[in-house]
Amino acid sequence: MDSAELSQRLSRINTLWTKMLHAHGADADAAKDAQWLLLERYQPAVFRYLLGAVRDADVAEELAQEFALRFVRGDFRRADRAKGRFRNYLKTALSHLVTDYHRARQEAPGALSHEAAAPQTPDASDDGTFVANWRQELLERTWRALLEYNETYHAALQLRIENPDMHSPEMAEKLTTRLGKPITAAWVRKSLERAHDKFADLLLDEVAISLETSTKEELEEELKELDLLKYCRAALERRKNS
Repeated sequence: MDSAELSQRLSRINTLWTKMLHAHGADADAAKDAQWLLLERYQPAVFRYLLGAVRDADVAEELAQEFALRFVRGDFRRADRAKGRFRNYLKTALSHLVTDYHRARQEAPGALSHEAAAPQTPDASDDGTFVANWRQELLERTWRALLEYNETYHAALQLRIENPDMHSPEMAEKLTTRLGKPITAAWVRKSLERAHDKFADLLLDEVAISLETSTKEELEEELKELDLLKYCRAALERRKNS
């Protein structure tokens, strides 16, 4: 599936969820509103997980819509923030949805034999896949946030990541062409430092939002579990000391 098709499918899912939220907003309390915002925010991770689980884009889209329906219907009313992170709750709910899908396929008339059918429950690797998708979504949102904050910082940091061994003078030449304005080697060095710091701060913000409410200790633990601490260790220390 190319990026254009992926974006189109995500847009359709996002539109459906938004309509459901608005249709039921009058009866939703603050906690459900917050969960809905998170669902909409991380729907790309939801779709990627479902796509990986069923290997069919159309089925994954239908399951994403079914997940939204179940949520609005109140099937997940027992979800409790005190029992764990939002992403863990979300992954468990999606895992149950995939299990129901495979069970329905096996029980349908003319279904494949048990040995030939898809597994009813995700294997251990699925948890790692979901975490990887969640991590990817956090990083992609951080890159978009950096672009909105400062286009030149975004361009400089992106070029550095694409060409880790490129020296500042050459980077300045390429950025001058890319940005359409004169860039010096000194500017590159200073801007890269600032861009790194801003990226780290924005990434911390994204992770904190995904935790809904969190202490700095919870934030550090989540960064470790997602293998993101290496990107923002200094920023986290600054936040701890603030």
